[in-house]
Amino acid sequence: MITSRCRLALLALSAARLVAVDDHPVVPLWPNGAPGFESRKDEPEKVVNERVTNVNFPTLTVFLPPRDRATGCAAVIAPGRGHGHVTIAHEGYAVAQWLAAHGIAGFALKYRLARDEATGGKSPYTVEGHALIDVQRAIRLVRAHAAEWGIDPARVGVMGFSAGGELAVLAATRPDAGNPDANDPIDRQGSRAGFAALMYAGGLTRANLALSKETPPLFLACGGDDRISEPYPAFYAACRKAGVSAELHIFAGVGHGFGIQEKNPVGVRDWPDRFHDWLVSRKFINATAP
Repeated sequence: MITSRCRLALLALSAARLVAVDDHPVVPLWPNGAPGFESRKDEPEKVVNERVTNVNFPTLTVFLPPRDRATGCAAVIAPGRGHGHVTIAHEGYAVAQWLAAHGIAGFALKYRLARDEATGGKSPYTVEGHALIDVQRAIRLVRAHAAEWGIDPARVGVMGFSAGGELAVLAATRPDAGNPDANDPIDRQGSRAGFAALMYAGGLTRANLALSKETPPLFLACGGDDRISEPYPAFYAACRKAGVSAELHIFAGVGHGFGIQEKNPVGVRDWPDRFHDWLVSRKFINATAP
């Protein structure tokens, strides 16, 4: 019998090899190019190991569970690395693959980078003006395809790692209902996340975060040895004060950037199981989900 931990190790090994994604559809957020940057849509990305830079044509790589195992729940996944590159394998593909194996549709996002290493950090993009818009557009796109992909539109969440976590918390606290008069049917969809998982996220000390009872449930996880994650206890307290449902996990002896990797310390290898349990407890999936 393959245990959950063994499955994680196998997935992490796949992540180290840049998970074979040939069998997974890649869907552009804007088929004609990102608004205002259409002329850059055909510029090739630069990929070194799992570091993706020069992202000008944001996309979702789609990992769907088998229909007989699908829970109807889905997550847009924003990998991190300081808005300089996208760490696509162990914070994107491997996470989406784990989710799909457990009945949850996973969508690994390549978003535009505000400090793109391919340009020496001199990017035309910003965190709030472009990368956040990409995350919001990704949520809308998944909702627009909900019937096709076997997803409940009310159970589309967002997961973010490090810099992607900053985008996830911004998306969770800045929802909109969509534009019913938009020519683009995707823009008619709302961008409110049903839930958000903030994995060793940046941006938690932003002064412009608007936590309220309308903020979706939050799953918070970080390493106890991670300097970037030091604001987590205070952020959790702020969530409680604002009436936001939140669950916090701090893994002792663990640093930054763990994602899903074979080399992860024992104490943090099972974090996806804790996330799965949380989804059950919040009734986004049922207890019999794989």
